[in-house]
Amino acid sequence: MQPVVTVGLDGSPESLAAARWAADEAERRRLTLRLLHAWPLLAPEPPRVVSEVDQNYWAKRLVHTAQAELQARHPGLTVVGNLVPEDAQEALVKAASDSEMLVLGSRGLEAVASYFMGDVSMPVVARAHRPVVLVRAERGSSPAEAANVVVALKLHGHSDELLDFAFHTAAARGLPLLAVHGHSVPLHARMPWGVDHGVTEEITSDARKELDMVLRPWHEKYPQVEVADSIRLASPAKAVVQAAHGAALLVVGRRAHRHGTAPHVGPIAHAALHHGHCPVAVVPHD
Repeated sequence: MQPVVTVGLDGSPESLAAARWAADEAERRRLTLRLLHAWPLLAPEPPRVVSEVDQNYWAKRLVHTAQAELQARHPGLTVVGNLVPEDAQEALVKAASDSEMLVLGSRGLEAVASYFMGDVSMPVVARAHRPVVLVRAERGSSPAEAANVVVALKLHGHSDELLDFAFHTAAARGLPLLAVHGHSVPLHARMPWGVDHGVTEEITSDARKELDMVLRPWHEKYPQVEVADSIRLASPAKAVVQAAHGAALLVVGRRAHRHGTAPHVGPIAHAALHHGHCPVAVVPHD
């Protein structure tokens, strides 16, 4: 199958924002865009039926309307529609496995009304074997205003999949990459009058050296990407969310579940998906 970027469509403002984001990304990566609408009650496709009696009319209209808009915005992009008579969660997990990435709409902590949000998006993120990007509804800001791509890094247990996705995205967008590492202040550095700056300076210095070692081979692989780092003395989740303010994309990792363990989303990814205001890419890794 030709490489694709797949976006889940349900007609909500969030899913339409996700489709626009996915179209931009597919064009940058020179990939096909697939618009997927999944609903268990889709009827088997009858031959030559008029729209007045076509039970799938509104589902088709949803996909065709989005397809027409995106094709007009991106004349050179191949956009295909896909109606699937399956449970949304199962269809999206399946679609993710044969996509370069899966893109979904997200409402963060706001009230959930769309079947792609909340009940579906988080389990899909936890189960997908490929990167999943969650996009909020557009609120008047232009992607061109975004300053950088931000990647959340652990100094131990980082993954090649995470870094390759982050660097590739930054290179495709012509944006700098900011690598963020959060480190909570240890108890022995906390004093009645504040923190022991000697301890915090040592933590920061050691972390920066390790971060440089982690990033060096990727900087060599992507020499066109300007790379900066940020060591923040805060919980990793808080540090990442704060650093991503105004970013084009926040990239976080998720350890793929092993046999016998339930799928889950770690605390950093969970905080990013619920509190981040920019699109968030969750990249599974071993």
